[in-house]
Amino acid sequence: MLPMIGVPDTLRHGLAAYRDVFCRAEGFDHISRYVSGLILSPNKTLQGIYDLQVWEPMAPRSRRAMHEAVFEAGWATERLMPRHREVLAPFHRGRGREVISLDWTYAHHERGLHIWGVKKAWDPVDKRSAPYQTVMTAVIANRDRLDGIEAIVQQPDRQEEELAYLTATVREGYDQLERARERLLELLHHRLHRFAYRKRTEMARDIVAQLEQEGHFPQAHYAFDNGVLNLELTRAIEKAGKHWVSELEKSRHLLWQGQWRRADAVAAELRQDHAASFRPVQVRCRNGETKTCWAFTKVVRLKRYGRKRVVIVHEQADLQDTPRFLLTDARHWESRRIIETWSDRWTSEIFHEFGKQMCGWEAAQVRKEEAVHNFSVF
Repeated sequence: MLPMIGVPDTLRHGLAAYRDVFCRAEGFDHISRYVSGLILSPNKTLQGIYDLQVWEPMAPRSRRAMHEAVFEAGWATERLMPRHREVLAPFHRGRGREVISLDWTYAHHERGLHIWGVKKAWDPVDKRSAPYQTVMTAVIANRDRLDGIEAIVQQPDRQEEELAYLTATVREGYDQLERARERLLELLHHRLHRFAYRKRTEMARDIVAQLEQEGHFPQAHYAFDNGVLNLELTRAIEKAGKHWVSELEKSRHLLWQGQWRRADAVAAELRQDHAASFRPVQVRCRNGETKTCWAFTKVVRLKRYGRKRVVIVHEQADLQDTPRFLLTDARHWESRRIIETWSDRWTSEIFHEFGKQMCGWEAAQVRKEEAVHNFSVF
């Protein structure tokens, strides 16, 4: 890797729109070099990025100064993502179908148990116990481009560990004022952590509320998988006048011919007795290619959600592959539009891969909560 003598012109022009978010010109220069290093440097740590820098002869900068500018200076962290969405909005107007994908990913930190947000737990993707952060993301995409518009690290749920500690250290009485004060602080911290913790579904709902309040993407609908699907989220989207498409668990019960039946049982019956009800559908992918699917669609009733449109999708003409179940509140949409909207959810995977491989989501060694949040928005 060649030394970095400055910020590339492309990045410099792109970062100019965010100048007023940061306080001092010197700090903004550090941040510009740091963002350039995240993209260009093979070593995504601050030390690795700093080692590549070549400073002006009479103006050397220390590694500590870069660290302070990026992770500790009091610049307006809460203003950066709203400004980012404001900057992106013109590029997503008049570009055809727009879809906002809500998803999450695991950022692994094998040696980072002291990093804020990291907790060792079971990873259902890698099928092992591993230390990781859960990062909730939102990505907007059309046929021409995709952009990340939110990335939030979830606070880990440590209520069981804290409650076990409080139970094990309880005393019958506290004769000394200092011990009573320490115990009260422990109880208050436990209560604070309990109320601060948010589930992924709650985070997704809050992201939707923020996006719709800003109103930068008025034509964009939403897509997400069954891990994000919940009643409060769907109601928030529908209240904003938008539509949503979600994957549906095969074990979900549908009201089918007067009886509550599992979705996979309904699909099996249709495949066996009414195979002709699966119609070929030409679906246009984001890369311009056309793919043929075989789909059955019908408006049915679900518990709590009411009447929604369900699409059962096969990718093979003989219907022998495992079907995918899609659900939407847009009862007037045809199956092709539902499948195409759902396919745009996979832009989140591209964004996650870019964040991990190109921007060092899993390489950052910052530990404090403020530093973790600053890094996630970069």
